[in-house]
Amino acid sequence: MTALLKLSRAIDILNERIGKTVAWAIVVAILVSAINAIIRRVFGVSSNAWLELQWYLFGGVFMLCSPWTLKANEHIRIDIISNMLSKRTRDRIDVFGHLFFLLPFVAIMIWLSIPYFWKSFLSGEVSSNAGGLLIWPAKGLILLGFIFLGLQWLSEIIKRIAIIRGDLEDEAVPTHSVEAEAERLLTELGDPNTTTGGEPPGDVIR
Repeated sequence: MTALLKLSRAIDILNERIGKTVAWAIVVAILVSAINAIIRRVFGVSSNAWLELQWYLFGGVFMLCSPWTLKANEHIRIDIISNMLSKRTRDRIDVFGHLFFLLPFVAIMIWLSIPYFWKSFLSGEVSSNAGGLLIWPAKGLILLGFIFLGLQWLSEIIKRIAIIRGDLEDEAVPTHSVEAEAERLLTELGDPNTTTGGEPPGDVIR
């Protein structure tokens, strides 16, 4: 288990670094969009390459940051039922979900993405739009994203089994449950029932 936990930590570090780096592509996409809009407005010209570059960047962020999202436990959870269960039961449900839902999905997507990318790469596929970009790098991002997601799946399975065995302390606390999000929003909006300890305000209209 010690060796597996070291492998898990290495995968976590890899996907976190990739995610934090690729996330900057959102800033680049915003700049590309702004520059494209300014040029189109001022000079009356544009290019399909600029438009396609934006969805390339967005697609790269979506695919390559998803393993980091899984590692950080930042996906939305519906905790109304799970909160009534014991922690050990929730851990077992996590293992079941990873084995019978996430793993088949990732495996199928990798299996389908390999020929999808490879055929595009061999043919040098280019966008059918005038002045468009190469297509195969975008298809390669799909394959890479699922490969890294598969690695993160392995890391999560190792950690969850180690937690069940008592070899690892669970540091992943869900931060986006329905209840937590509702409480946060009410606090930000200055709801009187939240900010004054739950005491309702006095009657305004008598």
